[in-house]
Amino acid sequence: MIKLEKQNLDVPSLHLRNALLESVEHHLVSDVPVGVFLSAGLDSSSILAYASEISKGPIETITLNFDEFSGSHADESPLAKEVAGLFQSNHHASTIDAEDFSTIKSSLIESMDQPSIDGVNTYFVAREASRKGLKVALSGVGGDEIFGGYDTFKQVPSIVKNIGWIPGIRNFGRVFRKISGPLLKQLTSPKYASLFEYSSDYGSAYILRRGLFLPWELPEFLDKTFVEEGWKNLNLNNMVNESIDGISLPKNKVSALESQWYMKNQLLRDADWAGMAHSCEIRTPLIDSFLFKKIAGRAFNKTDMAGGLKRPLPNKLINRPKTGFAIPVQDWILSGRTDEVVDRGIRGWAKIVYKENFVT
Repeated sequence: MIKLEKQNLDVPSLHLRNALLESVEHHLVSDVPVGVFLSAGLDSSSILAYASEISKGPIETITLNFDEFSGSHADESPLAKEVAGLFQSNHHASTIDAEDFSTIKSSLIESMDQPSIDGVNTYFVAREASRKGLKVALSGVGGDEIFGGYDTFKQVPSIVKNIGWIPGIRNFGRVFRKISGPLLKQLTSPKYASLFEYSSDYGSAYILRRGLFLPWELPEFLDKTFVEEGWKNLNLNNMVNESIDGISLPKNKVSALESQWYMKNQLLRDADWAGMAHSCEIRTPLIDSFLFKKIAGRAFNKTDMAGGLKRPLPNKLINRPKTGFAIPVQDWILSGRTDEVVDRGIRGWAKIVYKENFVT
């Protein structure tokens, strides 16, 4: 294994570097070439950097371009191209447009094992990897959950700390939601109406932040009795809170919540079906159990993750505000639709997936 000289890093940083390098090395083991899904983020860029230290030849990298993002901050392709050049990868940038989305929409949804609001980006990048002859690719999934990359790491503790302590806040919140909900729905996300109702504990605040629709919204497109009975039997608030029972530090609580409820239940499941739809195995070195054991109990962040690289990443990438592996789904689903007013953002896509493909 390749390791950086100790004199260049302090002990914790060297420990992290070696753990990341070893995890990437394990995930590069294959009888066929292994590529990297490359965005303009720290996770995939760091994976490429570590992989380039290990690989004897150039790494194949895949990036998606979108005309809708051209020239904007959301356009990741220029910076991804720069990073690919820095590590001398064989870089492939594929442009995806509304017509592509329209053409594959039915096939994409048929590939899902259950309704999902995610996976479109992974579906496309896996398709492009397959077209380039790749059967295995590394993904940066898990970096945000482990190294605190999401806004939830600040937002959830802040909600609980600043609002949740107020006596009777949940009961007040129910009244506030019933009064303000109809108005807020016309102006912004109706979830804001539940800010007070879902602020008393980490589980509630996390559901507020991550939930696509809150329970009181579901009867708009599901049977009311079904929703009431299902929510009562599910008892999601308790389930979410129980999943962080015994965890004291706010950062660790949110990390556990994101790993259990978002990454495990959505991102990894979506990566599985989206990759297999194109016979592409997606590997995730940032969430290997080996890596977990190596760095458990240490408060590393994304800057630490990138800090152990032999060849440093550009400062503009390190300091770049997070955009995620974004795609212009909202523009695509609005294009050509005159039959209804589509909800803002991914909520509209979720309703279309459900109504057009899972309602019998």
